Amino acid sequence: MLYVVIVFLCLAILMYLLLGGADFGAGIVELITPRAVREKVRTITYSTIGPIWEANHMWLIIAIVILFVGFPPIYTMLSVHLHIPLVLMLLGIIGRGTAFIFRHYDAVKDDMQRVYNLIFTYSSFITPFFLGVIAGAMVSGQIDPNAPDFYSAYIGSWLHLFSISVGIFTVAICGFLAAVFLIGEVEDEAIKALFIPRAKVLTFLTFISGGFVFLAAEIDGLSLTKEKFTDWVSLSFLILATICLFVLWKYLRTGHKTICRLLAGFQITLILGSFGYHYFPNFIIVKSGENLSLFNSGAMGLPIETLGWALLLGSLLILPSLFYLIYSFQRRPAEL
Repeated sequence: MLYVVIVFLCLAILMYLLLGGADFGAGIVELITPRAVREKVRTITYSTIGPIWEANHMWLIIAIVILFVGFPPIYTMLSVHLHIPLVLMLLGIIGRGTAFIFRHYDAVKDDMQRVYNLIFTYSSFITPFFLGVIAGAMVSGQIDPNAPDFYSAYIGSWLHLFSISVGIFTVAICGFLAAVFLIGEVEDEAIKALFIPRAKVLTFLTFISGGFVFLAAEIDGLSLTKEKFTDWVSLSFLILATICLFVLWKYLRTGHKTICRLLAGFQITLILGSFGYHYFPNFIIVKSGENLSLFNSGAMGLPIETLGWALLLGSLLILPSLFYLIYSFQRRPAEL
């Protein structure tokens, strides 16, 4: 059952990055959109993510529950040494969700709408940024279980160039996903013509920020570049993701909704798969001592067996309902 739990954990992380990432990216796209058409962008955003935006966090909850029940040492290490970026990420999720509801359903349209808009857009940036910072800190080797002081234990573990670069890369990925996903929801050709260049710009920024991750790794003394380019599987994933990029640009011009979304999702899956394959089974690389992997940190026996069966049976009930929800609202006529 351990392998079943690991598969569900990887799936939850991937789905949260794809669906939740596109959700966060909607605020990033709005942030870089000219003020004259932001109201139109907000209307498109409501129509696209409004019905399912809260359901996207289901994947984050599943990942947290799996770590808490199935991998207690990993959960403990994360919640102790990375509690500051975790709290900032959660505050971003709360602020963004609250602002989304109030700016859409507030019966009184006054100056508070500006406040809601600011909270929504900047929280959409803060949340994926700190999500990426946490991911970078987990594999940076800077988490020190034997840290002698507060800074080394709770700040130095994540406040370094590599983790910051992964945070920026995550923001770019979310913006890129949202721009591509939103293009398919636009009927107005003028707005679509506005989204397509932004999708290309965000694609370019994703590529540049990805390069910055490798540069930051070299500056921080990590051997990421050398190891990635000598690992033929990880390298193949990155090459295929790059090829998908050029194919995606071709279909963006035609505005083919389904192909663009599939290519964008496949591209991000390849990027995440490349890094996941490189570090697997290690989940947290520590500064000293034994790394926490999905094999040496698993709760053996009854807890992992029960968790595995719960995930299998729960998926039979939850996943069809979730996909039907998405399908239903995608068929809903939208006046955009």
